[in-house]
Amino acid sequence: MERRALLGRAGQAATLAAGAAGLAAPAIAQTAQPPLRWRLTSSYPRSLDAIYGAGEVFAKAVAELTDDRFQIRVFSAGEIAPPLQALDAVQSGSVECAHTTSFFYTGKNEAFAFATGLPFGLNTRQQNAWMYQGDGIELMNELHRKFNVYGMPLGATGAQMGGWFRKALGPATDLKGLKMRLGGLAGEVLSRLGGVPQQIGGGDIYASLERGTIDAAEWLGPYDDEKLGFVRVAPFYHYPAWWEGAASTYFYVNLDQWNELPKSYQAAIRTACAEATHWMVARYDIRNPDSLRRLVAQGAQLRPFSRDMLDNCLRVSLDIEKELVAKNPDFARIHESWSKHRDDMRIWHRVAELSFDNYVAQATARR
Repeated sequence: MERRALLGRAGQAATLAAGAAGLAAPAIAQTAQPPLRWRLTSSYPRSLDAIYGAGEVFAKAVAELTDDRFQIRVFSAGEIAPPLQALDAVQSGSVECAHTTSFFYTGKNEAFAFATGLPFGLNTRQQNAWMYQGDGIELMNELHRKFNVYGMPLGATGAQMGGWFRKALGPATDLKGLKMRLGGLAGEVLSRLGGVPQQIGGGDIYASLERGTIDAAEWLGPYDDEKLGFVRVAPFYHYPAWWEGAASTYFYVNLDQWNELPKSYQAAIRTACAEATHWMVARYDIRNPDSLRRLVAQGAQLRPFSRDMLDNCLRVSLDIEKELVAKNPDFARIHESWSKHRDDMRIWHRVAELSFDNYVAQATARR
């Protein structure tokens, strides 16, 4: 009797298990996300493995986070779109997404500059803080919606060098007539001080310097600049890049494509962008020192910008900021948040970060 009851209960359990299995399979199938294949157009040449490579790190992370269901193929500058037209390609929907520098597009709206960095603005940590904890990403996306894109940081270079010059610079008057590859709002500063800014993609800078089409060029820092060979045609290496204390690069996705993504895929993109940003900062910080030593050995002559140069550039930069706040509502809205966080963080960094860095730099230089 007990044996028959036990067998009966076992049979009921087996029936329930079979029914549960039948229900579970469709439920799992319903939650599996669809496979997607996207293309990403980069504004950077493949040879620059840090700034271009951040796009590949991003795509690999997205694939891993989605069990390879979401694949993004990275194309270098010019393969799908010219380097300075990556945003346009995403905006029109001819490609799903891009990895680019937002200040390339200040001709569309000067407020794009905030996502890269304003002259004499935030350093890398401060830019990151404003973006992720100071509503920077949200404010920028209010602007981006007007251009049918959604965006977020994907990479940062750290503070950059001020560029390569055929002749060493002294006072700000040396900028008069200088033809320099320099974009964004910094180009407007150069123009007001008598220079001639040129917007040129990374892959075309060397040839322009070599031919004498331009007198000077900035790109990034020692690791990339060594690869591009600028030291051979313009030996004076000035610093710092007062226009790029952080230089964030940016991920843009077509707004309609973004809105159609499952939430889990959107989360994968956000997570992958953050991972690629940390990777890129670390790669430059580790590789720039050795590259700088090699460049000096090859003839690079390090020159700090003069105080007169920096003071005049700062004066003009602040004038431009004020003018843009007065005439551009998008710029004014973002600047209100950006400038408050800038001022607050500078107070804090002067107390702790700057005092620590200055002491260590001076003390260890004497040893």
